[in-house]
Amino acid sequence: PKERAKGLSTIRQKNTSEKEEQREPVECSVLPPKTTYLVLRFAPGIDSQALQWLIRKIKMPREKGGGELLLKRQPSCDEKKGAVLHVSASAARISEAAEHLDLRLIGQNEPLSSSERRFIVLHELMQGIRALPEDHHVPGYPTARLYNGQSIVEVFHEVGLLESFYPLHNKENLRRLRKLWYCNFFQHQPIDEIRAYFGDAIAMYFSFLGFYTTALLFPMLLGLIQMWFSGPESLLPALFTILNSFWVILFLVLWKRHSNCLAYSWNTIKMTGLDDEPRASFRGEMGEDRVTGRILPQYPRWKSFVKMYIVSWPIALVCAFIAFYIMLASFWAEQTILVWGTMQEDGTQMKPDYAVQALVMIPSIVYTALVFLMNYYYRKLATRLTEWENHRTQSQFDRHRVLKLVVFEFVNNFMALFYIAFVYQDLEMLRYQIALMLILLQFLNHFQEAIIPYFLLKHARKFSKLFGGTEKKKKDHDSDASSSEDDATKPLIPAEDRTGARLRRRQNSISLDSKSRSGFFSVLSDIPELDDETIARQTVDEGERDEYESTYDDYLELFIQFGYVILFSSVYPAAALCAVINNVLEVRADAFKLCRVTRRPIPKRVKDVGAWQRAFEAVGVISICTNCALLYLLPGLRESLAPGASELNWALAAGTLEHALIGLGLLLYLAVPSQPEWVRVALARHNFQSTRALKLG
Repeated sequence: PKERAKGLSTIRQKNTSEKEEQREPVECSVLPPKTTYLVLRFAPGIDSQALQWLIRKIKMPREKGGGELLLKRQPSCDEKKGAVLHVSASAARISEAAEHLDLRLIGQNEPLSSSERRFIVLHELMQGIRALPEDHHVPGYPTARLYNGQSIVEVFHEVGLLESFYPLHNKENLRRLRKLWYCNFFQHQPIDEIRAYFGDAIAMYFSFLGFYTTALLFPMLLGLIQMWFSGPESLLPALFTILNSFWVILFLVLWKRHSNCLAYSWNTIKMTGLDDEPRASFRGEMGEDRVTGRILPQYPRWKSFVKMYIVSWPIALVCAFIAFYIMLASFWAEQTILVWGTMQEDGTQMKPDYAVQALVMIPSIVYTALVFLMNYYYRKLATRLTEWENHRTQSQFDRHRVLKLVVFEFVNNFMALFYIAFVYQDLEMLRYQIALMLILLQFLNHFQEAIIPYFLLKHARKFSKLFGGTEKKKKDHDSDASSSEDDATKPLIPAEDRTGARLRRRQNSISLDSKSRSGFFSVLSDIPELDDETIARQTVDEGERDEYESTYDDYLELFIQFGYVILFSSVYPAAALCAVINNVLEVRADAFKLCRVTRRPIPKRVKDVGAWQRAFEAVGVISICTNCALLYLLPGLRESLAPGASELNWALAAGTLEHALIGLGLLLYLAVPSQPEWVRVALARHNFQSTRALKLG
């Protein structure tokens, strides 16, 4: 269509303008790249045949199955450290890929952002370079088998031949973003600038964090009123429980509307699971794909569901039950020690001394350590189970993995509070535990996430200079003594992702062959060397940083905090105030972590928060039940509302209120459309224009 062609032409012109060239140069196809869009770090001792084959695929024209991308090599590459390549693309190549990926709606004339250009290069590298019918395995590694159309780079990463890939920071743009972001306390977050630099997934998380923090102002105000005016027989806890229940539903509905607005503006609102390419580890019989018509692995969806509901979820629930049982054992041990240390011979209890108080803390310390270990191993188990279920796309894999992890985290973080509230029925202890979790642990988490890693990274060079000499001599001595053995037998194992989001390891390990290394330097000699010392030094520095794996841990923090705020709001009204203060710091801590501590994340396109929407909705429904049950336990409320009511009638009243609130909340959820009117009109107009263009064409 003429309008579409005009918009894409404007994109190309703006991408190649003089202003864009000065800010972040874009190259033509015949010249070496000036801008590094992506860094590829290969495993030490990779077979030269495999490396040469992949390099040829990356540089090969698209018509022949290649990526048609540009390469430069890192200075001082050697086979012990592994090859490091800088990937870029010409302006024409980026514009062509942008048109193919539909990064702009018809009529949108904005230039491509920094994250979009890197997303394009990553997409062409991952999805554009695919195995041809004659490519049966990676050269030099017969066990790394390929099927026709499989992503070659993903296979390299899966089997460990490609250790990591990451974009580099643009220091000028990053400095400008920092001033607008965490260095400024009195302005809204620059979501558009965050998305332009980090991509959709990071921008969606910070948009959700800002929206959630703003929404918390309402329960914070209610909590302050309840703290100030509430008395032993006040009706405010019941009134505010009703208002908080409606607030939870309204917050989740309005966020869904807001995320759809963002998805439309970012042109991701029409994304579906069928649009994604199959994962490199997706297994199945080769057949024709229903959407693209290409020959790809096919696996019946019902088999994945059978594996999930018959095997995976029962195992996950058993693990959650074991975690719950360990929590009960911790409470039992504390109570036993307390009774043993305070019970006198005549049967009376004395006040516990310091020794008894110290002993009582031992079960809690042991339980905390066990929770850490259980979380670590359960993440691995959840990843393996989700991998075994054989989901076709990465988005499906991430969604089902998150749901398994959320159930386990819910048990570890909230079941102890449920036990205190409804078994011990000790509301004072419940308030103390919630305050401890919200104030102390979340503030300490900021230091653990951002401050400590930054301090270690900043002073790592000093320690390496101080101790580097002796370590280097010892390392050289050890490598000389064992090189003849290790070079031939050392297995090539992929790096382990701490959140499990990376692809699984191959069962058949791949070994390095020392005879195949002789061509290492001859392979890299055909690639021009990077002549920018600043970029080369930056590549080394950022390669030493921790990888920002995904937004999972960040969403998990908000999910746990959300539970603390709303599950027991009727007995601890100050929770929302603590959460608001924490989130103001959380925005700055997470922004600081992204800008100064971790590598630049891989840009990802998203249309919503994924499985976290369901997780927050589930906790919202549970909160209505728990707060109504807590109202039943409040003695002053019963005396003021129904002093002569029996236990049964009072329980029936609490149950009736709970059912009424859930029903009204469901009606509110269904009554508010998930898409604003202007988004629906814009989508209808876009569909009309597309249909009209097809008819005219």
